[in-house]
Formats: sequence, C-alpha cells, structure tokens
Amino acid sequence: MNELVTGDAVVLGLRPARLPSRALAIAIDLAVVLLVFVVVSIVLAIATVSLDEAAKAAIAVATFLLVLVGGPIAVETLSHGRSLGKLACGLRVVRDDGGPIRFRHALVRGSMGIVEILMTFGVVACVASLVSARGRRLGDVFAGTLVVRERLPAGRAVAVPPPPPWLVGRFAQLDLSSVPDDLWLAIRQYLTRMHQLDAGVGWSVAERLAGDLAARTGVPVPAGVPSAAFLAAVVNERQARDARRAFAPSPGEARGAAGGAGRAGVPAVPPVAPVPALPVPALPVPVPVVGAAPVEPGAGVPTGKPERAPATGFAPPA
Repeated sequence: MNELVTGDAVVLGLRPARLPSRALAIAIDLAVVLLVFVVVSIVLAIATVSLDEAAKAAIAVATFLLVLVGGPIAVETLSHGRSLGKLACGLRVVRDDGGPIRFRHALVRGSMGIVEILMTFGVVACVASLVSARGRRLGDVFAGTLVVRERLPAGRAVAVPPPPPWLVGRFAQLDLSSVPDDLWLAIRQYLTRMHQLDAGVGWSVAERLAGDLAARTGVPVPAGVPSAAFLAAVVNERQARDARRAFAPSPGEARGAAGGAGRAGVPAVPPVAPVPALPVPALPVPVPVVGAAPVEPGAGVPTGKPERAPATGFAPPA
C-alpha cells in the first residue's frame, strides 16, 4: 500500500517512505554521527590524559550518550523531522496526522533507535519496516510518527483546502489538546478528497467527523456553519498554531533582539535633532468699515480645528 487510507476509502496525500530510501538516510546520518563521535572522543582523550581510568570511562559514556543518542534527537527536534540524511533523500518525519513532530516524538524515536539500529546493526529496524504496511520501525510505532517523502512529482501533493474567510480566526480560543491524532488524520483525509466523494456520502462523513471533533473540544458546531467548513476552519487554526510554535523566536532570542542596541558592537541610533520652531506671523486685525455689517468676534481667525471629514460609512473603533 503506497498511500494512507482510512475506513472511508479516503486517500491521504502523504506517501510513506520505503526501506531503501530510509536505509540510505540512516546510513548518511550514522556516518555523520560516527565522524563527530570519533573527533570528539579524540579531543577528549587528549584533554583527559591526566585523569584516572574511572573518570575516563565516565566521560566516554557521557560522550556516547550525548553524541550518538542526544545528537539525533536534538537535530530531529530542531529541524522538525529533517535530519541531514533525510534532507538528502527527500524524507521527513511527521506525526500520524501529518503534522510536525515535537521533542517527545524525537525522544521516543531516538531511544528506540539505540536498540533497533545501534545494538542490532539495523536488523530489527529492517524487519519491522518490511513487516509494517507503511514502512514504520518500532520507534515510529511507539512515537506515533511516520517517515514520508517530501519530494513528490508535480500535481501529486494534495493540500488541505482553506476555510471560508469569514471563519478564519473564529476558533482561536478553541482547546485542541484532547483531539487524538487519528481523528486529525481522518479529518485531513476527508478535506483533501471531499470533492471526489458522492454528495450524500461526503455530507454524512463531514457530519460524523464534525460531531466527533465537537465532542473532543467540548464546543458544538456553530449554527449555520456547514460541517465541512467547520472542519476546514479548525484544521486551519491547528496549522496556524503549529506554524507559530515552529517559527516563533525563543524568549532568549526576543530579549536579545530587544536589547541588541545596548550591546557592544551595535551602533546606537543617533539622537534626532529638535526641529526649530518657525516664527508665526501676526494675524491681521480686521478694521471695521463704516456702513458695513458688524464683524463677529473671532471671524476670519482660524480656530486650529480641522474641518470634519465626510462620513465614510464605517463605524469608528470603540
């Protein structure tokens, strides 16, 4: 089976990676990690010549854990599923519902990779990948992840349709923490192929999925909102949250950017010279003319208030 299919026979646009491409990506990653491990080990061996054997053994174990275990976990977390080998092979690790992975997913994959790849030389990972219908190893099964191909031929990638403009941002306060990944997967699959389904079948699937999503979030479907539009709006809100979480700067970066002008090496903004006040010409005093109508006080003298602009038809902000 080359694609993900639900019980409703709706095909998802993601295509799981197979064993040859995954094996090549793992080989590249292992080569890089082992090279870094050897370099770090040599540097530490030279720096710890004067230490005793117990201290050297402790440093060796810590180096093994940090480089061979912690390194891949950190890379997958920071790159959102794209290690160097996967980037070269056009692969990426995603959640079962197609979303980006987080630290806990990378931690489970890395921990299981010690047994599957390092201790058994990849035999367990190869067997599990061959047995799995979607090519997943044990680390993917326990972490709830999937390795997919990012490089697809033109026209093969299927994106989730955007919601109506009047629904964008309407569910910004919705709690989505209790929605399981399999429900997200089913909703995504329906939205990507809803135009290919029969009208009656599509309506019933949308009603069922919207009911399940409302039960998980505790908020019913708003009156007058079609179920398909409700699903698209909630999925759009989740994607927006994932994007903000993935690309938002860390608190340290934000503080560094705010205080960058005060650090050494950053040119300070030159002060702006005050604009000199221009002399105001004296206003002419109106001279009364005999026989003319009396002049009202203040007539002809500008009051300093601009004329009221014509109405634009928009209510002013509160």
